[in-house]
Parts: sequence; structure tokens; C-alpha cells
Amino acid sequence: MSQAVLEPDAAASRGMDLLRFATAGSVDDGKSTLIGRLLYDTKTIFEDQLEAVETASASRGDEYTNLALLTDGLRAEREQGITIDVAYRYFATPRRKFIIADTPGHIQYTRNMVTGASTADLALILVDARKGLVEQSRRHAFLTSLLRVPHLVLCVNKMDLVDWDQAVFERIADEFTSFAAKLDAPDLTIIPISALNGDNIASRSENTPWYEGPSLLHHLEHVHIASDRNLVDVRFPVQYVIRPQSTTVTDYRGYAGQVASGILKPGDDVMVLPSGMTSTIASIETADGPVDEAFPPMSVTVRLNDEIDISRGDLICRPNNAPAVAQDIEAMICWMDETAPLRVGGKYTIKHTTRTARTVVRGLQYKLDVNTLHRDEAAGELKLNEIGRVKLRTTVPLLADEYRRNRTTGGFILIDESTNRTVGAGMIIEAR
Repeated sequence: MSQAVLEPDAAASRGMDLLRFATAGSVDDGKSTLIGRLLYDTKTIFEDQLEAVETASASRGDEYTNLALLTDGLRAEREQGITIDVAYRYFATPRRKFIIADTPGHIQYTRNMVTGASTADLALILVDARKGLVEQSRRHAFLTSLLRVPHLVLCVNKMDLVDWDQAVFERIADEFTSFAAKLDAPDLTIIPISALNGDNIASRSENTPWYEGPSLLHHLEHVHIASDRNLVDVRFPVQYVIRPQSTTVTDYRGYAGQVASGILKPGDDVMVLPSGMTSTIASIETADGPVDEAFPPMSVTVRLNDEIDISRGDLICRPNNAPAVAQDIEAMICWMDETAPLRVGGKYTIKHTTRTARTVVRGLQYKLDVNTLHRDEAAGELKLNEIGRVKLRTTVPLLADEYRRNRTTGGFILIDESTNRTVGAGMIIEAR
């Protein structure tokens, strides 16, 4: 299957920031049409693909170019039983680059939405103006809150089918705002749209003179995400130790990885965990050469002024600002395995940043109903797509923060030791 869009040219887009956003919605809410409209309006579709869509639309008897057909290839594969967890789309405008995580909306795909939204800066939830809020709308909002997605956009789609009735829009907006108030949704924007006709997508629509907010694309281009990054707590998980094999370079030792949070500069005092040894940064290097500072999500190589025994899985931080070095973890877990549930006493491999350990489930405190937010404290297991709070004990300490403070050092996955499959995704509540 051909790629749906062109990824922006690296040279042309250098210096632009990147917004990752996840889309969610119930069946027939118009998610595929909305994604197709964004790709079309930003001119990131191959000409031959547009011609193919126009031809297919005509053969189906559609009186319009059905932009939803741009993503129907993936939908057809799902219907054939091929598992595609999350489909990613790339596009760009002169102001910003974008990656869309297109996540399925069914309750049986809760794990897929967790996967797509876990790295998102923004979540975009669609509702059908004729149906209003449904159970899945609330579920999606709760999951984005659980995953600490900083920005939330509710698109009330198909407004043209309710004659652009302001009262319908305001009723849905008020109901969703009331529900979101119970969640941790710091930034909520609600936009009336018609994805099919392009109203309020790339530009403001004349059909909504009563709406004073921005178009969807304008909001996506201008939403402020720089302050969402944690630039206070320095966290640099070491992924790889670089020791050149050249005989002419004998004293080079660099530590490569991706900055999880904070700002690193040459001359900074740092501490290496779990050893607790301290040093100062000698230099910070990238593929393009040395830099004066590193910040998330840059991938860099850090060199220190002292010879310290450091290996993959260690973490560089500030001496007076360190994560917990913990073997007892309390976390919210979304269970992803359809073959076996999570039970107390279960043993798994835990993957946390660049560190891997073994862990055992010490307790299941409650199972959470994502529709009603009810806690079932009598639950004895977590089945596929269920979410609950568990206690874990690891064989070696994790260098962990609370998920609400740092999504990178606060998140982990559980792996089945016999099959090597990912069976759970976790968000740390407490580490000690």
C-alpha cells in the first residue's frame, strides 16, 4: 500500500516545531473525513492519490470527493483481520509540522488509544452533532486525562446536518465542559465543524457567524506546547555508551540518549544514578556537531569530565534533583493482552526508559470503569482493555518520577517473559 502523504522535507522544515496529536471518535463520527480534509487542505497528498480518490468517489456515486477514502486502505486491512494498532499520518504547514495518531474508537481498542495518545501533545475528539455526547466520547476524554495529554480539542462535526444550529452546539459544549471539569483537562477548546465541506477546518466558516473562536488548523498551528515540556527536572536516560574502535581515538567516552526533561549545558554539575557518582558535563554533541545546550526531545551524546562507570539503563540528573530510586511501584495499568489477564502474583519484564528489570504484581487495588469512573475494589484481575491500580515490586531499582510530573520517566510497559509481547502499559502514581 502506498504512503498516504509525504513526510515534510527535513531541510525545508528544520527549525519548525512538531505537534503530535491523537484523534478519537466513535464510528461514523467523520474521523477519516477530517484527517483526509486536513491532508487535502494542507496540500500534502500525492496528485495521483487525489485523482484515485476522485475516481473512486465517482464510481461509488458520490456527488463529492470523498476524502475519507484516503484512509480506507487501512480500514479495509482492519476488516480483513490485519492488526494495525495506530495509523500515523504526517503533514506540515509553513508554521509547524504535525504527526497524527489515528486511533480506533471502539471500546475493544482502548489499548490502541492508550498507545496513540501516550506521546501526544494534543487529543482531538470528534462527536456527531446529531447524536451529541455518547459513551465513547466520555471514555476518550477520560483516557486523554489519564495519559496527561496537555491539550484537548472537541470537534462537533456534521454541523451542516443540523443546519448550523447554535443551540445544538452550545448544548454539546456545555455537557462536555461539565464532564471535563471532573477530569484533569487543563486546556479545552471546542470547535463546530463540517469535515465533509471543510467548514472551520482550514479557515473560518461563514456558516458560523455566532462562533468567535479559531479554525481547527489555526488552533493546531498556534497552540502553545513549549511550556508543556518539563524543563526543570534534568532526566537523561543513557541508551548507549560510545567507545570508538579507532586506534587514533583512545580517550573518547560518550553517553548517547534522548533528553527526557530539563536542560543540559556544558559545565553543569550532574549525578549518575543508581551509583550516585557526580561529575560535570564536558561537552554535548549531536549528529551535526557540538551544541551549547540540550533539551527534550533532543537526541544527543553527553561527555563527562570524569571517568565514571556508566552503562545502558543508568540516568544522568542534577545532584539535588533526582528521581526516586525505587523497587516498589504503584501505577495505573492498561492491560493489553487478550490471552491472559493480569493477576496478583504475575511475573513480567518491565521496560522503563532504557532500563529493563523483572517485576511481580504484589496487589490489585481496584479496577476502574472508564465510562462511570467507578472503582471496583473487589476485582481480582485485569482483562484486555481494562484499567486498574496495581502494586509492583521490581528486582532492581527503577529511576522513576510520577507520571504527572514526567511522562517519560513516569511511564513503562510490561512484557510477557515467555512470548516477548507487550501486555500492559503503566503510569506511575508513586515510587518508593
